[in-house]
Amino acid sequence: MGSRSNINKAVEFAYIAGFLDGDGSIMLQIKQRSDTKKGYRLMATICFYQDSRHDLPLAEIRKILGIGYLSKRNDGMTELRINGYNQCQAILTKLLPYLRFKKTQATSLSQALEILIKTKLAKLSLNERKKLLACILKIQNHNYQSPHKRSQAQLEKIFGLTP
Repeated sequence: MGSRSNINKAVEFAYIAGFLDGDGSIMLQIKQRSDTKKGYRLMATICFYQDSRHDLPLAEIRKILGIGYLSKRNDGMTELRINGYNQCQAILTKLLPYLRFKKTQATSLSQALEILIKTKLAKLSLNERKKLLACILKIQNHNYQSPHKRSQAQLEKIFGLTP
């Protein structure tokens, strides 16, 4: 009975990974914050999108994963968003073996989260900040172009990597 349950979970995770590959995004965003020492925070997000007329799969994914929140946007789309370092890392661990098109972004986010989970942002070493920057750039380069993306020079300044 245990093996059948494992097979069912594997099928569910493969389905969810396919959904993420096609209608999802993997992000590590830099959010400006005046209440932090550095003036910013990093936000890890895994997001699934679906036309609101057909958003039942998002509720099913949320139920399977046991995390996230659904929101209907004004443009007729519904999102399932999962935020947080530990939460995103747990989901990526389950989905990474099945991802195809977003495997690079997922791997890079997972590597960044390994650093962020063990060390507070304000206490990151120079080497850890360089690794984070590399992960962010890799995720950005594999995601669709957005006018809100920061350049490498801007990111280096934010992470204190410029002279």
